[in-house]
Amino acid sequence: MSALIGWLRTKERRLLLWLNRGPVNLRLHAFIRRWLATITHMGGATFTLSTSILLALFAEGAWQTAGWQSLAAVVISHIPVAIVKRTLKRLRPYQALEGVRTGKSLLKDSSFPSGHTTAIFAWIVPLVHAASTELPVFFPLFLAAAVIIAGSVGWSRMFLGLHYPSDVGAGALLGSLTAAASIFLIGN
Repeated sequence: MSALIGWLRTKERRLLLWLNRGPVNLRLHAFIRRWLATITHMGGATFTLSTSILLALFAEGAWQTAGWQSLAAVVISHIPVAIVKRTLKRLRPYQALEGVRTGKSLLKDSSFPSGHTTAIFAWIVPLVHAASTELPVFFPLFLAAAVIIAGSVGWSRMFLGLHYPSDVGAGALLGSLTAAASIFLIGN
């Protein structure tokens, strides 16, 4: 079993370093660096909470409900995030590995799970659910945009040297499950 865990850690570190480096092409790398350094903030509490509150208070119908669902999911999902971060105390990649590129803001709390990824998935899943009924013609486009946004926030956390792929995967799962529960409990 320890051999399997060691193998998984090695593969995860290689994947992290590959995602952290970005493309070799300088223009593409510069574009992606700017994109990821900007979109990472969509996973922050300020964006996810404020936009959820705005939708809940000022939107109508399914979008208002999605605002309440997003708000509940973002708030509730951060309870297990805080508990796990305090319990596991996993070092961030830039603290544990050599050669990891970082952004300007280096966080010091635990790496596992990714709070930004948890928040963006908790926020976006109710919006995708609302779009499936409210915008059926544009749903494929809305879904594609949601996948690009949420995926970019997750990638940004690795690109900035703040999280491992398993941190991001756990955050995506936790955020999605919390959002699904809020959709079920708050309803349409």
